[in-house]
Amino acid sequence: MNAPFRICFVCTGNICRSPMAESVLRARLAEDGLDGRVEVDSAGTGGWHEGDGADPRTVAVLRAGGYETAHTARQFHASWFDHLDLVIALDSGHLRELRSLAPTAQDTAKIRLLRSYAADTADTGPTSRPRRASGHGLAGDLDVPDPYYGDFAGFEECLAMVETASDGLLAAVRATVAALAHDTDRHQARNPHPPREKESA
Repeated sequence: MNAPFRICFVCTGNICRSPMAESVLRARLAEDGLDGRVEVDSAGTGGWHEGDGADPRTVAVLRAGGYETAHTARQFHASWFDHLDLVIALDSGHLRELRSLAPTAQDTAKIRLLRSYAADTADTGPTSRPRRASGHGLAGDLDVPDPYYGDFAGFEECLAMVETASDGLLAAVRATVAALAHDTDRHQARNPHPPREKESA
């Protein structure tokens, strides 16, 4: 059996935006029949809320939308890049921090901004890149704003942005998983039998 495709959403404290994105994508994957082939998680760039549940306002908007709400906050660590296929930042500040943590260029290439998937849903293949703003590619116009210090309406707006971007992300993940499965099938067709171990004399 193939290893699952692994995704981690990252925001600041892992109690507002990233748990929202995790819950929404999980629901989309289940609807699409991909939940067994894709694993989704979330974390924060800082550890201030480690062990806490999601912000009550996050829980409320998720519940109102019919999404899963169980969550325990934790901090992202550079060592996680090794087993992740996609690391999704919720804003350009997280994007910068994740890039500074990435041990290799290959790990840096795994990092995307969530709303980049809402910006150009036509480019959703396995090698698709997020839309870049002019300058240094830190597309601030693609941030999901932090609702923590605002009112409940900010959390509803945040969820709406996450839902829109998740449609494009789902299409990208679907294409990537299909391409990986095709490559595996082609390899197995070429090599239908595993190499036989040499018998001892």
